[in-house]
Amino acid sequence: MKKKRVLALLLASVMTLGLAACGSSDDSKKESKKDDNKLTIWAWDEAFNIKAANVAADMYKEDHSDAEIEVVTMAQDDIVAKLNTSLSSQSYDGLPDIVLIEDYRIQGYLNAYEDEFADLSDIAKPEDFAAYKTGVNQKDGKMYGIPFDSGVAAVFYRTDYIEQAGYTKEDMQNLTWDKYIEIGKAVKEKTGKAMLTLDPSDIGQIRMMMQSAGTWYTDEDGKVNIAGNQGLKDAINTYKKLVDAGITETVSDWDQFVGAFNSGDVATVPTGCWISPSVLGAEDQSGKWAIAPFPKMAENADSVNASSIGGGWYVLKNVGNEDLAKDFLKETFASNVDLMNQLATDINLVSTLKAASSAENYSKGVEFYGGQEIFKDFAAWTNEVPTVNYGENTYEIEDLMTEVVQAILGGADIDKTLEEYQTQIESVVAN
Repeated sequence: MKKKRVLALLLASVMTLGLAACGSSDDSKKESKKDDNKLTIWAWDEAFNIKAANVAADMYKEDHSDAEIEVVTMAQDDIVAKLNTSLSSQSYDGLPDIVLIEDYRIQGYLNAYEDEFADLSDIAKPEDFAAYKTGVNQKDGKMYGIPFDSGVAAVFYRTDYIEQAGYTKEDMQNLTWDKYIEIGKAVKEKTGKAMLTLDPSDIGQIRMMMQSAGTWYTDEDGKVNIAGNQGLKDAINTYKKLVDAGITETVSDWDQFVGAFNSGDVATVPTGCWISPSVLGAEDQSGKWAIAPFPKMAENADSVNASSIGGGWYVLKNVGNEDLAKDFLKETFASNVDLMNQLATDINLVSTLKAASSAENYSKGVEFYGGQEIFKDFAAWTNEVPTVNYGENTYEIEDLMTEVVQAILGGADIDKTLEEYQTQIESVVAN
């Protein structure tokens, strides 16, 4: 109980003062639902998650005309803050029925607030989805989430820039990070463009590199695994190589990130497949993009050309409309191949629902990517993603890991630094 309480307090540390002022009196501990036919869904990213939820809502209402479904766009940090505030005080007024939560966060929620999330085992089975996606949303044999996008990582790249640098599409296949850097230097020299963006406050690149080697900040038992973690060490060294090569452009938020590739300032975008709708936003660049597998770390024998970064849908059972929310997910994201087929066209969704592989649009090429059959490729890479235990403290750990990375970039010894922070991170996680 103590650990759960402390974890709840840690999760709540991102709350603003205004949110913290929300009432915690008995009067506020009430259900918000008055309309049995209304569902509220919270998610972020208008081009991807919100679009998908709205398409699913329209399909659901075709057979449930009396259902009212409100899809609310909210920044991910705001969702985290509002959930933590309300769940820690059991104040449900204003909360959604369904919420999108990152894979990295869900174990923390399930351990701190297990009784707040609906068991979805009666509407879906883990074996219906890719294994690396369902491993994170289960607890005590129960399935609490419906996986959404596969989150499979890839390298989205400008074919024209790569060709100007003297390389071909074949050269972009099954890259090592060393080869990627070699190409990046040539791109910088020949075109003046950076190879990729990096945000110093977001070390998602290191996260993806680690998973490609089948490792994480914590081990299979959830214990902090920093010092002596070869996969983490290799990922940080690779990140440093990227920076030292002078082929990166620094960004500080989502808009700058998207703006960099939409404006043509960078040659590649190595990230999750969910970025595709944002890439497609630059319609004048149609035919100039292709997609290749995520690079591997050649110095790490366990590293493969595949990784992941994504999330899933969860039902808050005490908000008031648990049954309707579960029925909505059951008939949409948990089973509906027609929905997956439509979303393949609308947002280039790569679903982890295994049945989606039979969808007609999954066998078609995409004109924007030069006719490349991207869904076939994504599906193949999805099958290669290593399964890791994200644990429940990924972001608490990364609050300190960003300091680790900056110190190492500044010249600190990597082994000594990781040893020092092992103790600090253990202390944070234990308290």
